[in-house]
Parts: sequence; C-alpha cells; structure tokens
Amino acid sequence: MARKNPHLGSSFESWLDEEGIREEVTAAAIKAVIARQLAQEMKRKRITKKRMAELMRTSRAQVDRLLDPENGSATIESLQRAARIVGRELRLALV
Repeated sequence: MARKNPHLGSSFESWLDEEGIREEVTAAAIKAVIARQLAQEMKRKRITKKRMAELMRTSRAQVDRLLDPENGSATIESLQRAARIVGRELRLALV
C-alpha cells in the first residue's frame, strides 16, 4: 500500500510561512530582480560601474553592493537614484 505524501497540496508559500521566512525570502528575491535589471540597463546604455558611481556620487564599492543580488543593504533611495540614472523608475506599492 502506497503512503500518502504529507506535503501533497501544500504550496511553496505555505512552507515559507510555516518556516517564518516568507518576508525575508520575498525581499531577497525582489532585490535580486532589481539588481539584475539595473545591471542589464547599465549594460544596454554602456554605463560602467565606475561611471555609475560617478553619476550617483558614490563609490564603486557602493555600486558593487547595489548590484549584488545577495547584498540586502541597498536603500530605497539608492535604488531609486540608480533607476533614474539608467532611465527607469523604481515603483513600490503597499498592497
């Protein structure tokens, strides 16, 4: 007789909730997507990290942190500034 899977019908979101890590994982995923999009726009517009740092009036190390999907220290303000520089807009919504 086959045993039933206890996780059958559960979702990834419910597992994240059970583990208490949903917000953390969601924030990290959003940051990774934004970092990737910024890097793509920089490449498309031929903006180097050095030039991006100059335009943002910050250091190259800060730009590296901003573009690092693993680094969660980027502020909303710095993400907005970076988005404007590459001709995009960062939109946040409380839903």
